[in-house]
Amino acid sequence: MQTQLSLSAIGQIINGQHENPASLLGAHPISYQGEPATAVRSYLPEAKSAWIMDNASGQRRPMRQIHPAGFFEAICEGTLEAGLAYEIDHNGAEADASHDAHSRISNQTNNQNGETVEPSKSNVIDPSAVPSILTDFDRYLIGEGKHHQLYDRLGAQVRVVGGVEGVHFSVWAPNARMVQIVGDFNGWEGSKHALSGSELGIWELFVPGAKVGDKYKFRLLDQHGHWVDKTDPMGFASELPPLTASVVTDLTVHTWGDSDWMEKRAEWNAMHEPMNVYEVHLGSWQKGPGRAHGWLDYRDLAKRLVDYCHRMNFTHVELMPVNEHPFSGSWGYQAVGYFAPTSRHGSPEDFMFFVDYMHQNGIGVLIDWVPAHFPKDTHGLAKFDGSALYEHSDIRQGEHPDWGTLIFNYGRNEVRNFLIANALFWLDKYHIDGLRVDAVASMLYLDYSREDGEWVPNQYGGRENLEAMDFLREFNVAVHEKYPGVVTAAEESTAFPGVSRPVYDGGLGFTYKWNMGWMNDTLEYIHKEPIHRAHHQNDLTFSLIYAFTENFMLPLSHDEVVHGKGSLLSQMPGDMWQKFANLRLLYSYMWTHPGKKLLFMGGEMGQWNEWNDDDGPQWELLDFDTHRGIQQLVADLNKIVIENPSLHQLDFSHEGFEWIDSMNWQDSALVYMRKGLDGSAPILVCCNFTPVVREGYRVGVPQSGHWKEIFNSDSEAYGGTNMGNYPGCNTTGVSHHDRPDSIEITMPPLGVSIMRFEG
Repeated sequence: MQTQLSLSAIGQIINGQHENPASLLGAHPISYQGEPATAVRSYLPEAKSAWIMDNASGQRRPMRQIHPAGFFEAICEGTLEAGLAYEIDHNGAEADASHDAHSRISNQTNNQNGETVEPSKSNVIDPSAVPSILTDFDRYLIGEGKHHQLYDRLGAQVRVVGGVEGVHFSVWAPNARMVQIVGDFNGWEGSKHALSGSELGIWELFVPGAKVGDKYKFRLLDQHGHWVDKTDPMGFASELPPLTASVVTDLTVHTWGDSDWMEKRAEWNAMHEPMNVYEVHLGSWQKGPGRAHGWLDYRDLAKRLVDYCHRMNFTHVELMPVNEHPFSGSWGYQAVGYFAPTSRHGSPEDFMFFVDYMHQNGIGVLIDWVPAHFPKDTHGLAKFDGSALYEHSDIRQGEHPDWGTLIFNYGRNEVRNFLIANALFWLDKYHIDGLRVDAVASMLYLDYSREDGEWVPNQYGGRENLEAMDFLREFNVAVHEKYPGVVTAAEESTAFPGVSRPVYDGGLGFTYKWNMGWMNDTLEYIHKEPIHRAHHQNDLTFSLIYAFTENFMLPLSHDEVVHGKGSLLSQMPGDMWQKFANLRLLYSYMWTHPGKKLLFMGGEMGQWNEWNDDDGPQWELLDFDTHRGIQQLVADLNKIVIENPSLHQLDFSHEGFEWIDSMNWQDSALVYMRKGLDGSAPILVCCNFTPVVREGYRVGVPQSGHWKEIFNSDSEAYGGTNMGNYPGCNTTGVSHHDRPDSIEITMPPLGVSIMRFEG
């Protein structure tokens, strides 16, 4: 029986250069002497002889070695059942069986009498005979760009085929000429494991013997004829940077214990519940010995953060990007491993523990998600198969001029599918409670940070990125439909309408939008010396004109304490006392303003230094009363928001806010009321933005009775002068501010007094 293969085709298989090895290897029907037959072929470079076993009949047939490099073939009469197993005899093989990717056979050895002991034979699976991991329905969804569980198909999937354990590797690279898988399981020799392509542009291969913990990469012959090693775009874990290989990982090993949290979350109302968010950079929040750069592991971080959040009354943490990134100085915003939690703090299971532990202790976990751009690192997504696969090919659409990064092509089905599947992956596999989407403004506008002639208008001649808008709507619909209770928040700095309005109502569908206008106006106001503030009252009152057009979150994030801006405390004007008083005033005003709250780490203790990712917060400052006072103030403000429905139930409705006096610009004073749903005690907030104590200050109130002072930012406990109204004030029967009654209070200097109606 003569082989029907050409020497050239056999050589391409041996050299790992055949574009579709499955078309030659495995079992294939042929015609032999006019009769139907089956050619069974296998490339077994470390075997000297081989047999095939027909699983249906149990018949054993020898294979002929038709090339000395280890290419075997058997031509059998008739047809054979699918799922053939091959018995391999390694007697005489020169290769070390510990490197054999096809079997688990031992080398020839001698017994105690010096007699030769033949190695046993072992049934193995021919990788090329293993059917695709993709079903017809998978292919249909992928073609439509709607496969939201794509992470269960592509990448490195641990499988058992025919009783043999291994890993099924697959990758989307439609313009690659050839694809190999290299890793610990084959000595990083790509010719041993060439993947087969399909009409979808997906290459795949099952590798017996590959296992959890093996490092690997995809080796691509790109469309330009260059070989390049790429990290798995859907790899679940990565080596510790600066190493860049992906790591085979089983994401089913963790036993979750947060079922109570998950059940309650599904019923959680993001509009009416309190949300005090602590933004954290895990690499610098706290340091410890034992790991590179003092990085703490996820398990240790979880326990420390739970204790701290309980002490500080934060309801959620928001983690700066946890996906794998090669450069620590990017803080995770230049991601390469979109499906891999950074190995700087441990394994994927360790990060599962982190989230699980937070949930079991009542703390929600949000993460930063970065679909706006990705870096140019050669091992990442950039020019993945030699073409602009994930990014736009036109530099006017495909590259950020400010950041030197690449922009995703949101108009491509496969790219939208990749990103949406990635978002859902974190919610599915890691139980994440929310995604803060970075740099949304840069996604929405084609001319973002570009001059005339440097951008391409949309089909209507406008500047809006219609494809990005469609992507964001699709993302939000998928998240909210599949995971009730999960929130999405947009970092969007323009007046783009409807960011946090439902998609069915013409919006983008986010739960929240960061109120960058409030942040900029408030900081610009508070930076001014108090003597000048009287002429800038509108900087404070303007936010209430648009406060309820979106579901706003008020952020004092990491962006406000980097790049030469200094820390929040150092930005405050005045002498030492005024700096601390102004910071207490800023926080008190923020926590009583409509909107959910977010504060970056270090701000809660009033640190002096600008944040950098090497040093983190200045914990040593808590040895000083003034800094402990700021910390206690933030903890108390968080608690007050949680315990008083009027400060959180109607954050996004004009019914939850009422001006008492917004016009007293001469005194730089603001008085307003926060209200909740029926039955909630109203909250009166009195703000004095000057260092002058204002005694006998009359404030109109809508209800007669006792108004209890529940908070005073000038309390001695916070480092203030203790000018206030404890335990409270009774109404005087004098109408004022167009209200039927009033109280007389002492307005603390650079301070806020919060009063609650007690009846």
